[in-house]
Amino acid sequence: MTTDFAATRAAFHLPEGITYLDGNSLGPLPRAAAERIERCVHKEWGEMLITAWNRAGWMEMPLRLGDRIGRLIGAPEGTTVVGDTLSIKVYQALAAALALNPSRRVILSDTGNFPSDLYMAEGLIATLGQGHRLKLVEPEEVAGHLTEEVAVLMLTEVDYRTGRRHDMWALTARAHEVGALTIWDLAHSAGALEVDVTAAGADFAVGCTYKFLNGGPGAPAFIHVAPRHAEAALPALSGWLGHDAPFAFEPAYRPAGGIARMRVGTPPVIQMAALDAALDIFDMVDMADVRARSLALSELFIAEVERRCPELVLASPRAPEERGSQVSFRHPEGYAVMQALIARGVIGDFRAPDIIRFGITPLYIGEEDILRAAAVLEEVMRNRLWDDPACRRRAAVT
Repeated sequence: MTTDFAATRAAFHLPEGITYLDGNSLGPLPRAAAERIERCVHKEWGEMLITAWNRAGWMEMPLRLGDRIGRLIGAPEGTTVVGDTLSIKVYQALAAALALNPSRRVILSDTGNFPSDLYMAEGLIATLGQGHRLKLVEPEEVAGHLTEEVAVLMLTEVDYRTGRRHDMWALTARAHEVGALTIWDLAHSAGALEVDVTAAGADFAVGCTYKFLNGGPGAPAFIHVAPRHAEAALPALSGWLGHDAPFAFEPAYRPAGGIARMRVGTPPVIQMAALDAALDIFDMVDMADVRARSLALSELFIAEVERRCPELVLASPRAPEERGSQVSFRHPEGYAVMQALIARGVIGDFRAPDIIRFGITPLYIGEEDILRAAAVLEEVMRNRLWDDPACRRRAAVT
């Protein structure tokens, strides 16, 4: 299959006059999502009422959508499930991995990991009360700290700030050499680049669906458990839909077989309807094409920005293969710079302390968008348009 990027762009609602380079934070609205949600609300909830759990297939949606995402991350059928939030899925994966490696007490991660993942690890450590500790090292030093004291290596494949990409294959192999298990957070990978958790040997993988997968604000997360662990991994959060027979209403928990045990609470059906529509777009693409186009657009953007805005410092790796699908620059007034850009119709975002981020998502971004964004950024920097009190006023979301 050769990907038709004009067709994928047409599948999204993109506001007139806006260049949207923030799909690494929230993907735009797929045109089909509104109709799918309306059908879910009016035809299913409205007309079928509670019978829609059976008649409309609501109860099976987490597993069905899990398999759709599984195809994008190299996971076999029946090993991925959707539901809850990414933080919940991190907690489940980490609790299960620690239980599978009970003689060890170190969770190894890096300083570039998303803070919520680290917070969940801290909370789990406190809850367990078994002397576990979270060890953080610089991203480039992870391999050197994989020793036989490590129970679990927990990393986000693509750094949310800089776009730096870990080598999942090499680090997983090294972790397994020393007897550690791996958890990979694919929040900035799934839907953006080629991922193969099976070939890489990952033990667990988690991710959200509202970034590159375009499932909408609050869209549910996913978790993958390698088949070799499926019947041994315990979910820690033993919710009723992870029970082997939820509607038997037994007083004691009995985990369902395989990935179904990683379900917790009632699935968010309306959000899943939007996600289902978003995933239809990925039936139109070859992820190798997406990756190649993303890198080409990223290289163009870096070249244009460095030519036009020498005061901005590239924060992302220079080598294309070491980046995910975003480009980041540093500037002491990064927040104000981004606000000035947004005011002129180029939307990216800011991450403390000084990073301006741009998501490069070829499903709906082309060369003309890249060139316009670079030109507006040049105007902002050359004329110091960021040097305005309105641009420095912090909003709740940056």
